[in-house]
Amino acid sequence: MSQQQPDVIAKGVDDEVIESNQRQYSGLAWLVMAFLAAGYAAFHLYTLNIRPLETWSFRIVHIAGALIIGFGLYASVSFDKENPQQRAGLWRWIEGLAALFALPALYALFQVWVFWQSLQGGAMRIDPLLEQWHFGVPLLVATGGGILLGWITPGTRSRILASDAVLMICAVAVAAYLLVVFNTPLRMSTGTSFAPVGISLAAIAGCALIMELTRRVTGLALVIISLVFLIYVFFGPYLPGFLGYPGLSINRFFSQVYTDAGVLGPTTAVSSTYIILFIIFAAFLQASKVGEYFVNFAFAVAGRARGGPAKVAIFASGLMGMINGTSAGNVVSTGSLTIPLMRKVGYSKQSSGAIEAAASTGGQIMPPIMGAGAFIMAEITGIPYTEIALAAVIPAILYFTAVYFMVDFEAAQLGMRGLNDDELPLLGRMLRQAYLFIPIIILIVALFVGYSVIRAGTLAIISAVVVSWLTPHAMGPKRIGKALRLGGEMSIQIIAVCACAGIIVGVISLTGVGGRFSSLLLGLAEASQLLALVFAMFISILLGMGMPTTAAYAVAASVVAPGLIRLGIDPLTAHFFVFYFAVVSAITPPVALASYAAAGISGGNPMSTSVASFRIGIAAFVVPFMFFYSSALLGDADWLLVLRAAVTAIAGVFLLAAAVQGWFIGRNAGWVVRPLLGGSALTLIQGGWITDLVGLGILAVAVLLQLRRKQA
Repeated sequence: MSQQQPDVIAKGVDDEVIESNQRQYSGLAWLVMAFLAAGYAAFHLYTLNIRPLETWSFRIVHIAGALIIGFGLYASVSFDKENPQQRAGLWRWIEGLAALFALPALYALFQVWVFWQSLQGGAMRIDPLLEQWHFGVPLLVATGGGILLGWITPGTRSRILASDAVLMICAVAVAAYLLVVFNTPLRMSTGTSFAPVGISLAAIAGCALIMELTRRVTGLALVIISLVFLIYVFFGPYLPGFLGYPGLSINRFFSQVYTDAGVLGPTTAVSSTYIILFIIFAAFLQASKVGEYFVNFAFAVAGRARGGPAKVAIFASGLMGMINGTSAGNVVSTGSLTIPLMRKVGYSKQSSGAIEAAASTGGQIMPPIMGAGAFIMAEITGIPYTEIALAAVIPAILYFTAVYFMVDFEAAQLGMRGLNDDELPLLGRMLRQAYLFIPIIILIVALFVGYSVIRAGTLAIISAVVVSWLTPHAMGPKRIGKALRLGGEMSIQIIAVCACAGIIVGVISLTGVGGRFSSLLLGLAEASQLLALVFAMFISILLGMGMPTTAAYAVAASVVAPGLIRLGIDPLTAHFFVFYFAVVSAITPPVALASYAAAGISGGNPMSTSVASFRIGIAAFVVPFMFFYSSALLGDADWLLVLRAAVTAIAGVFLLAAAVQGWFIGRNAGWVVRPLLGGSALTLIQGGWITDLVGLGILAVAVLLQLRRKQA
């Protein structure tokens, strides 16, 4: 076998993924955008490690930078591949009209400088009429015009549109005004009738810019949910029952939603620190081709087993998914390799796509990084990160055990083979390159010996550079610059999502709808705690549909988790319950982003793929309920109880996979055996001596029946 074969197997894993509306610049334009993206990443590394900024100022700059780079990188519409010149005349006319909107945007930005000079000169506040007519109105006109004209402008991949340039100027104007005002005593007036009107007008423009960028990078789902919540702010007082509330004026609401009560709150706090740091870390791994090694290693270890590429997908997607931060993004990066290979050994289009979707989704619950979910949970709950990461270990093992056996049993039923030796990388060579895991090991060790998350992440980035010097892809200044550029560009999607989720969190906190939802759960719990948990599950999945993991959890944690805690559930258990269902919304029909992304690669039917991925990830829908009945699954018990709960739960998910796939003791399980296996699985997963004994008894019956069928 050629020593170069591993590079061929995993070729392209670390390549940049170009979205349908993403621009590809060249020449001077490319240099400018590359400098902005690399500078943006470097700015965060500098401020997080060397010279911190004031918290609100840092978060404002964080969002503004993402908006500027995002509008430069992502067009409002997908590019016309058939005939780019088809609407050239219309394009020139719209471009000319869009350019006119640059005038009010620049005027608003100029007024910010005037305001700053006035405040520096000793003024206590700015004339409201000046704020409204010389800053707010021009800013809103420019923002609205830039967004609307962007929707109808054809455009090309190689150049930025005037409408997007206008939005970039508006983003600068919003950030500049907020930086000026929030660094004065006027900051204390937010949320009151004395708040400067300019704050509200800047917040309206800022929210519009955030939602427009979110639409460009993730689609309409999160934007529509945000709009529904914003509409609720002003129509909520007219709604009956628990949804009604006293009401907020436009000025009071918007003067506070762009503070740490909303957009600048927990979601942006996490995206501006932990998330962007680990995205930069992932970019350094990508630039040094470590991602290819991860996939090659998975092929070397699992490729020979029956259905080998599917098992490779489980290992590789779990490794990459915990860093990636989005299930759908992980599907695109690793699925482009694993899905065709699964098809090659006999998996159907639907099954190959479903396996990749389920595995990539599992990466979001894989400690220590958990797709950034652990950091958001730590920020919201105040529970130490290390405690959350340790609690996630057993649930992650259960999930991937279930997915592995679902895949293995399907391969056994279909008589699949693994890949041949001449189709796989050499395991010996992969083991000799195991030093490429050092950055991950350093990250984990640093976190658990007491380093801060920021310091541990920075050490991991540095170690990724050092380790690359032992490979053909050694990182010098050019590759480090590329990694910084990749980090800046890759962070745009998740930052936009977190900021948009912050709008929803702001609505929930400012209107009190979360508390009223908690009261509803309490009312359901009086009838049945199980019914309340099922209701909470459906709401978590519903809120997460169509959204990346980070936003899905942030929103569900604001709405559902407080209600579960009021039921008497431990905060860690409540948040893990919500987190799991927010994550698996990516594989839950009818809106399953990860499944749809996988179907796009496999060529399968999207809905059939999402149903299949739901079935493969079925353990993720069962295990969270067991957190409630057995906290030992989250490590909250004596180590002997934790060990027993883990062993019986692993046996349970094995039997659950056997029941769902209908394969047990080397042959198909009959209609009598499968329900027995399912019942045994649920009782073993639950934990407890009585349920374990019952489960073992049911299992014994199932084994006897299956052996009798086998002998017959």
